[in-house]
Amino acid sequence: MASVTSPAQLDGLFKQIYADNIQNLIPETARLVKDIKFVSADKETGNKYNQPVVLSNEQGISFGGASAGAFSLNSAVALTMKNAQLEGSQMVLRSSISYDAASKASNSKKAFVRGTEFLVENMMESMTKFLEIALLYGGKGTGSFNAITGSSTARVVTCTTASFAAGIWSGTENAVINFYTAAGALVSSGADADFIITSVDITNKKLTLECTSGGGSALDSAIGSAAVDSFWKGAYGNEMTGLDGIITNATALFGIDASVYSLWAGNSHACGGAALTLAKVLSGLSKAVERGLNEDVYLYTNPITWSNLNSDQAALRSYDYSYKPAKSEAGSHAIEYHGNNGKITVVPHNCVKEGEAFALPLRKARRIGSSEITFKRPGRQGEDFFRELSDSAGYELRSFLDQSLFIETPARTVKYTGIVNS
Repeated sequence: MASVTSPAQLDGLFKQIYADNIQNLIPETARLVKDIKFVSADKETGNKYNQPVVLSNEQGISFGGASAGAFSLNSAVALTMKNAQLEGSQMVLRSSISYDAASKASNSKKAFVRGTEFLVENMMESMTKFLEIALLYGGKGTGSFNAITGSSTARVVTCTTASFAAGIWSGTENAVINFYTAAGALVSSGADADFIITSVDITNKKLTLECTSGGGSALDSAIGSAAVDSFWKGAYGNEMTGLDGIITNATALFGIDASVYSLWAGNSHACGGAALTLAKVLSGLSKAVERGLNEDVYLYTNPITWSNLNSDQAALRSYDYSYKPAKSEAGSHAIEYHGNNGKITVVPHNCVKEGEAFALPLRKARRIGSSEITFKRPGRQGEDFFRELSDSAGYELRSFLDQSLFIETPARTVKYTGIVNS
């Protein structure tokens, strides 16, 4: 007779097979998660992480003419340094495995891999996708919706082209979202505020939603007045401030006021309702160069924008002595330009909205927090991965993280807006 599978038995197998290899399971499409280094930090003030930043330089310089002799010195004006205080954003993803599946998987390492590999890899893919979207748009919303049809408990909403990213919405069937007005008011309340995605039309930028009749009516009224922003259920006010929010911030962020310290504000460059070109990339970056940017940057664009830029680059390409007509190469994973800041690496990102692009020096960006993505239970001794479900015949596996995005020099970042792709 087979022994009863226990959480401890599953924990032991999980540790042997996955525990030391979790980060290798992060999909390649998680650009920012892979590009921006995670730095473990302890919370120093309540629930906040402290990160010192320089906001102005030494200014106590004195000048003397050629025959000034022992001229008077101006007073010292020290640099301004403050502690940016970040609050970690936590995410928890829950998944379950039934008793019978767990029992079969616990027979051997090979059986455990067969029984859990898909589950673990899918959890990592889901977790990193939510993290990736938060790194880009945390606090700003996943899309702006300006049209609605339907009645009763079903609605179809249309996302604006400029705020649509296919990567955000692909595979989100059954996800629950909330809508907020431009003033930050939740559309409806309670159960009426929850909208379940039942289908996604990427081509036409539409979501079909299941809702209560009251929620549907409230959404009709809200969109009838102005476009509304979408957020994952419970994300509004609880997720990290993403790249978009950091670059466009004009007031207090992380305890420092951008209206007082100019280096704490990013740059915005309008593309005038046209395609993004090399000339516009360089023009936008010149704003950051004027404010201290003197290093390589990564420019994250929507894949359609990237294709337009790739065509632009191909049209401008000239061949040197190394060109050999017998060998032809086409296509690339990234586009590289050289500007007055240094190298510009243009990377396609399916979660970047179609009307936007973001440039930043990666050396000045960090993910700061107490935990990278993990399956361990925080605050528990030992290696606890599984727990019994209280009301179902199975076990639960959870993924957890605690971190926030930090840009040391927002003045050296650029958000491109008003991109209209051809």
